[in-house]
Amino acid sequence: MLKSTFTSVFSTFPSKTTTLQKLPSHSVIANVFTQRAPPIHQNSSVTTRTATIIPPLRHHPPTSAYVHLPFCRKRCHYCDFPIVAFGSANPTDADPRISNYVELLQREIVSTIPEFNNHPPLETVFFGGGTPSLVSPRLVSSILDTLRGKFGLFEDAEISMEMDPGTFDANKMEELMGLGVNRELLKACGKAHGIKEVYEALEIMRSCGVENWSMDLISSLPYQTPQMWEESLRFTVQAQPNHVSVYDLQMLSDAGYSHYEISSYGKDGFECKHNFAYWKNKPFYGFGLGSASYVNGVRFSRPRKMREMGQWIAMGINHLDAKDLAMDVLMLSLRTVRGLDLRSFKYAFGGSLVYSLCKVYKPYMESGHVVCLDEERRAMTADEFNNLFTLEDGISSRLAYIRLSDPDGFLLSNELISLAFGAIAP
Repeated sequence: MLKSTFTSVFSTFPSKTTTLQKLPSHSVIANVFTQRAPPIHQNSSVTTRTATIIPPLRHHPPTSAYVHLPFCRKRCHYCDFPIVAFGSANPTDADPRISNYVELLQREIVSTIPEFNNHPPLETVFFGGGTPSLVSPRLVSSILDTLRGKFGLFEDAEISMEMDPGTFDANKMEELMGLGVNRELLKACGKAHGIKEVYEALEIMRSCGVENWSMDLISSLPYQTPQMWEESLRFTVQAQPNHVSVYDLQMLSDAGYSHYEISSYGKDGFECKHNFAYWKNKPFYGFGLGSASYVNGVRFSRPRKMREMGQWIAMGINHLDAKDLAMDVLMLSLRTVRGLDLRSFKYAFGGSLVYSLCKVYKPYMESGHVVCLDEERRAMTADEFNNLFTLEDGISSRLAYIRLSDPDGFLLSNELISLAFGAIAP
């Protein structure tokens, strides 16, 4: 069945996996939120990533996987996901843009090295996009077979797929259901279809006996009046989906839907299992263009462009070790005004790295390019900072954050971060 876990258009779903060398079990792993992919220390011009180090909540193997299928007929104005637009015609299996991408996707999945000896089967799979329903059941089957062969797949796994009206008929729906797709997400908004296609899609789902489906609604669209929005809500309630993704819906609550997440409403027992992995901070795999993964406490994303994605997979996605990770965290943190949380960094990577970092930044603290802060985020003077080196545990007990000054330190960020890399991997 097509997964009816229609993701709210304003939410961002992840996908991609880079296996890291295991750190000691007691260590805190970096929780890195990214928009682009290769280890960030390889590309110091990236400006859209931020990082924090937090105690890992989950050191268990992921049991959820997000698969990004980026193909669309048109790009909607509100969409910021990486997509490939085809135009009005529905593509075929023979289109190399789809077949080559699916092959790349399979290579990525197969190349992923699980970090756990005993890896349980996947419990949820979510096909997002883009418009996944543009991809043929044959190619969807090949992706599922690859996931099944690599990680295993529970017999009753929740398999969700986003579907646009006008991109599927009854035959395609039945084929997808036969593959195990058991949750359809009908995207009722978009500029590639009209109300006629929405009615047709609903009829197809009814005739195919789809039991678990969701409807995706968007408010505040251009030219959308309050009366139009109210009519959309009435239509949704009359259609009786098991789940609705939308914002600001008292009407849905009155119609028997439980408001279990900011933008999600569901009937009892029909909440999206896959999305709970995100909301509960559970680990998950992400595969495909621009996707993010969260594995062993580390969150990271793949490239958003097809060529870069191919290069990323070709060079090996399982290459990031503890020093690479420390560099990523340091780079991401020092690009922010908040700076690097030294106590978390020490807990994750050891006190010797913190000491080496402070030592290499000592002259830049004196010149005003680097700012050191105590736990109250009070800026230390150069003399106070220098005195920490004369005290036993002075740095670890009194120094809490280190950041680059604004604007002087930021203007020299490439040089200062390179110095830090040299301290981590001399």
